[in-house]
Amino acid sequence: MANQTPYRIKTISEFHHLRGLPPPEHPLISVINVEDINKFDDNDPHIFVYDFYLIALKKNCAIKMKYGQQQYDFDEGTMFFSSPNQVFGIEHDHSNRAEKRSGWMLLIHPDFLWKTSLARNIKHYEYFDYAVHEALFLSEKEEAVMNNIIENIQQEYHSNIDKFSQDIIIAQLEVLLNYADRFYHRQFLTRKITNHQILERMEDILTEYFVSDNLIKKGLPTVQHIAESLNVSPNYLSGLLKTLTGQSTQQHIHNKLIEKAKEKLSTTDLSVSEIAYELGFEYPQSFSKLFKSKTNSSPLEFRASFN
Repeated sequence: MANQTPYRIKTISEFHHLRGLPPPEHPLISVINVEDINKFDDNDPHIFVYDFYLIALKKNCAIKMKYGQQQYDFDEGTMFFSSPNQVFGIEHDHSNRAEKRSGWMLLIHPDFLWKTSLARNIKHYEYFDYAVHEALFLSEKEEAVMNNIIENIQQEYHSNIDKFSQDIIIAQLEVLLNYADRFYHRQFLTRKITNHQILERMEDILTEYFVSDNLIKKGLPTVQHIAESLNVSPNYLSGLLKTLTGQSTQQHIHNKLIEKAKEKLSTTDLSVSEIAYELGFEYPQSFSKLFKSKTNSSPLEFRASFN
């Protein structure tokens, strides 16, 4: 995986197009029936990075997946969770006998979560991290619970969208994530710590830096600063991140910056200039230029989308 360039899918609409599906009914969330997806072909890309969350329950899909440093298959009913910017590889399993595929995929763009408590709390669910590399195997009773929640989510966004729709979907999504948490702890009462602690530590370092006044005093953290804080060389850190996430250290720093900017734009009345200053920019134009290059929207356009 490390020697191949991941195929990045930025939007849910792009995913639908790639897998031969009609356009999604909502641009930021979609529930997909696995039977409706075009079968994986050897000529398709093998290494992927999504810019959205993926939760899937699949059976008999005749594929093997490499996620982090672990490989597992979907011959049996398993659940899979991935966050934006995580790299995973897919291989067609030619030894698998043809059986009817079944299951579903839930795609959620991070922008759907803005201005909700889940935007902050979703990162606390361990199974979205490489540290939990095991698949989640469900009993029939547990699978029925998950399927019912997915049906509720699907029914809600198939209905006419109103001012209650997002809150209702978010509430259902939180129920699903909490059940997954329970089922994971049932399955893995004693889990070993894997070799991906460095990613968790880097996230903690970036989070602490961005909530302190370091941005105003020192500007954006440098790659050298992050590497030194982790007691590794910048080259080692870059190689590890490229392998596991497909992005450089600098890109991770920018991702955290954009995440913080979106939070301020959607939850405060601060002007763009004030936000730029709080994020360590001397000139608001520089902030606006970076924001647009990462989101395809200006800060004001992003803020207006929530009004």
